[in-house]
This record gives sequence, C-alpha cells and structure tokens, in this order.
Amino acid sequence: MTTVGTEQELADRVLGGWLGRISGNMLGKPVEHGEVWTRDRIDRYLRQAAALPLTDYLPEPASERDGRDLRPEWRSCVRGRIHGSCRDDDVDYAILGLDLLERCGFGFTTEQVGDLWLLRLPYLQTFTAERAAYRNLANGLKPPLTATYDNPYQEWIGALIRADIHGWTRPGDPRRAALLARKDAVLSHTGNGVYGAMWAAALISAAFTAGTVREAVEQALAVIPASSRLARTVRRVVSLHETRMSWEDTLTTLSEETAGLGWIHTVPNAAVLTAGLLYGDGDFTRTIALTVRGGLDTDSNGATAGSVAGVLTGAAAIPPQWKDPLEDTVRSAVFGFDGVTISELAHRTLRLARAGD
Repeated sequence: MTTVGTEQELADRVLGGWLGRISGNMLGKPVEHGEVWTRDRIDRYLRQAAALPLTDYLPEPASERDGRDLRPEWRSCVRGRIHGSCRDDDVDYAILGLDLLERCGFGFTTEQVGDLWLLRLPYLQTFTAERAAYRNLANGLKPPLTATYDNPYQEWIGALIRADIHGWTRPGDPRRAALLARKDAVLSHTGNGVYGAMWAAALISAAFTAGTVREAVEQALAVIPASSRLARTVRRVVSLHETRMSWEDTLTTLSEETAGLGWIHTVPNAAVLTAGLLYGDGDFTRTIALTVRGGLDTDSNGATAGSVAGVLTGAAAIPPQWKDPLEDTVRSAVFGFDGVTISELAHRTLRLARAGD
C-alpha cells in the first residue's frame, strides 16, 4: 500500500470521503429521476432560480410543476431547509459496509454480506438488483444465484454505490479495494455491474495518493477488464476531455453512444461521473455540481463524485455550505445506526483503514 501521509492527513481524507458522499447525495436527491430530470431540465431549473453556476445545494423550486416533479423528500434537501442528512440508500450501503468490515474483517465472504442485509436492512429500503437479491436470499438461494435468478438489473448502478467503504479502508491500494468490492458486488450483480463497483472502490482508494484526478481515474481503469463496456466508456470520456471538448459536448456525445441502456445502468452513469471528476479538476464544489447537472442517477453520481473529491481535498477543504447544514448527523434505515454522527462513522472507518495496513 502506498503511503498516504500523516495520521492527521489520513483522518481528514477519510472524513472528507464521508462528508463528500453525503453532501453529494443530498445535492442530487431532489432531481433523482433521469427520465424526468434531464441535463437540460436541471439547468433550466437552476437558471429560473438564478442558481447557475451551482455553488450550493439546490434552490427551492421556482414553479409548482417543478415542485411536483421533484422527489418527495426535496423539502429536506434544498438550501435553507437542510438539518442533517436525509435517509438514502446511497449512504445506507456505506454504513452497512462499515458494519460488515467491523463484524467480519477484510476476509468477509459474499454469503456474510447477504446475511447482514437480512439482519440489518429493511426489505422495502432496497431497490432493483438489491431487492431481487434480497428476495432470493430470503427464499434460500446462495450467491451467485442471488445475482442471476429473476434479476433484470444485474448491470445497474446498485453495486457501484456500495463500494466506497472498500476504497476508504484501503487507501492507496486500489487493486485490493477492488477485490473487496467485488466480493460485495457479486451478491446482486454481474458483468459491468460488478466492474462498476470495482472501479469505484479503486477510484476512491487511488484518490488518497494520486497526484491528479486523471491519475486516479487511470489507476481505477487498471482493475477492470480493458475490453469491458465500462472501461471503454470511461476511456472515451478521458479522450474527449483530452481534446478540450466542452463538458456539455462530451456528455452529449456519451449520451448518444450509450443510448438505450437506461438512466440507472452503470455504464452511462460512469460516463457522467467521470466527466464530472475530470472537468471538476479537483475542485470539490465544481466536481459535485457538474456531476449532478449531468443528470441520470443524480444522487448516486453526486455521492460517488463527492466521495472522490472529498478524499482528494480532505474534509477541512470542503466549503462550509456543504458541511455545515449536515449538522454532523446521518439518518439511516440500517438498524442501529439512525442518528449516528458523521464524525463517528469516519473515526470507525479510520480505525479499519489502520487495521488494514
């Protein structure tokens, strides 16, 4: 494992990862419906509220129609109304992953992941591939059948959003982070769904030691098959960014090239996420703002982009408009964790990162 820095720097970056995931998730949550909240409509919403460039949480809706189309939780997720984080599966799975590593250690098995879901996670707080896998577990199936039986969502984004904890606890060790994420992912996903989790964990791990965002992206690409649709799409974003194509034109190009996959599929969302990271260029606010403005699964992409950017910058450098409204408090559906503080989650994660040396 590459040396991360001082103990204080590591602690600051782990906390930055948690704060970034939670704030990025909160930023994208009101507009989480890619078929309704397209990139153009999100920007139109922001223009109507004089909120471009986006430098804070989303403003309240300027029209009644916009209010109807936002997620029902929007009143707890827009600027001026946030008092602690909203409950969301993008944060629940990070918490559940922390609980898994504390209980089972880095040698955990896929079967133990499933056991913990049944013990700690309410069925109705699971969605798409995770709900299919949960149902299969409850019916007595074992991995890898839990991922493949009656599950049309095997390459959707669910496994990717579960991967952060493996990056945070294996700082500077992207290959090991990816292998841990894979053990989790195969409970519910196959193919690009699994590669997405491995890529995200490696990306977050690499962010602890990489000199640039681009370097972290390259290190993450090295852990997944180069011929996979996911790897080819991420490389395509990198190449377009290199040509100095605008962020808007890059996303338009990738949208055309991934058309038909759907707004929750791993591949188009990885394109939006990669573009947000590269064009954000290490700036926390710009990174999560561009990622959420990119559309598709906005809260999941905002959360992962925030996690990467938070690790890159550290918690101290995250602007206060993102941190302060969270009030160091997390709402969670994971049994035993509702109301836990962000600082406690970060401290427990840091302890695991040290243990993994």
